[in-house]
Amino acid sequence: MADGADALLAGGRGGTATATSATPGRLRATGPLAVVAAGFVLAQLLFVPLSMGLGWDETVYVSQVTTHHPAAFFSAPRARGVSLLVAPVASWSASTELLRLYLAVLSGLGLYVALRTWRDLLPTRVLAMAGAFFATLWVTLFYGPQAMPNYWVAIGALTCVGCFLNALPGRTGRRALWGVAAGAALMALMRPTDAVWAALPLLVLAAVRRHRPLLLALAGGLAAGGAEWVIEAYAWYGGLGERLSRASEIQGGLGLHLAVADQMRSLGGRGLCRPCTGPMPHPVVTLWWLALPVAAIVGAAVAVRARRAAATVLPFACAVTAAVPYLFLIGYAAPRFLLPAYALLAVPVAVALGRLAGAGRGRWRPAVATLVALVLAGHLAVQFAVLAGTAGRTTDSRRDWARVAAELHRLGVRPPCLLTGHESIPIGYYTGCSSGSTGGNNENTTAAEIVATARRIPVADVTGPGGTPPRFARDWKPYRVTGLEIRVAPAG
Repeated sequence: MADGADALLAGGRGGTATATSATPGRLRATGPLAVVAAGFVLAQLLFVPLSMGLGWDETVYVSQVTTHHPAAFFSAPRARGVSLLVAPVASWSASTELLRLYLAVLSGLGLYVALRTWRDLLPTRVLAMAGAFFATLWVTLFYGPQAMPNYWVAIGALTCVGCFLNALPGRTGRRALWGVAAGAALMALMRPTDAVWAALPLLVLAAVRRHRPLLLALAGGLAAGGAEWVIEAYAWYGGLGERLSRASEIQGGLGLHLAVADQMRSLGGRGLCRPCTGPMPHPVVTLWWLALPVAAIVGAAVAVRARRAAATVLPFACAVTAAVPYLFLIGYAAPRFLLPAYALLAVPVAVALGRLAGAGRGRWRPAVATLVALVLAGHLAVQFAVLAGTAGRTTDSRRDWARVAAELHRLGVRPPCLLTGHESIPIGYYTGCSSGSTGGNNENTTAAEIVATARRIPVADVTGPGGTPPRFARDWKPYRVTGLEIRVAPAG
């Protein structure tokens, strides 16, 4: 009888014989992956309200392509990938519900395609477990239907690594090179710097093995996806170095920062932990996060023992490099930052879970199976509890922006108009106004320009709780709205 690890990892090209040339074989190989992807879409639609308003970053990305709102200031770290992704809907419809539905379905399709690239590397049951693990994390479900880049970097990374392995000598070869390039381009289109970190082990391996086609596919994909970002750097920032420097400044200055504890604090459902203070979530909430690297190492060890290390060790290495900047180089945290690492770690974790599930022998098998089922049930209960709480709080907070926008309309601040001050970017989007800032990360105007604009169109300043209005707005008429002070410039 075959060794457990060998049996677990056998399959695909170079493993046991497959019947992928026949339709039943194709269904066996891809049917479970389609079920996982469909379940992912359904879970998003059930647990993340379609009516959940757009968040701060979403309003920036969406406003670049919609005709219904002025384009918000686009800061140095951002890339245009998300704007291109939402353009098929946002360019002609202002419906948040339609946009959420479109992104939920698209995210499920993306997961399915990414998993399919691995079908010749690992058995279908292992891939289905990997997809199910990643798809049931609360952070994956929460950000799948949102206009944010991190999920798509994760999909690009999973695709790129799978195709890279398939392009190694003795496998599918040239066809997979296009997948490598496409995955790298998708990552770079969404977040160029993240793409380089995630692809670093692949670049090193291709260079060490002197695999010129793979190196060209990786470099070409990264260059194609990041070209627009680089061109903008020279057009607007004075060069690539200047844009990278400005992006680092906006992110608090990249350097040695231990953000592991910050990431743990964000696991309770904090979308942005900056500054990251306060107590840690309940240990039950963070247990999966602490167990994740352990399970991934176990999965890699199982693969090494079975002499099939590449399909687990390489995604593990890419996950580590993808996580490094967000664990050790920035001074704040957001759970979505680690989505690419989670997607890549899902592969060795699934190998470990499969090994654990098959570890029982004889009379111990029912006990082991029951233990695994209980652990997975508890994990799912925690993930969906955090998801429900996070989605509820987020929906409520974005309704506050809508209420402020409605009050601004009542006060006569209607498009074309300009908002400045506290949360002027998202409130401006909800109001239909442009947004302006005289300082900080989104600085794009001056006090003199704001005063001059007020002579032509309605202008209002928003002051947050405990804040003071800027000097140019102190003589404007004040109003109180949902804990905010709004000062409206006199007409004309």
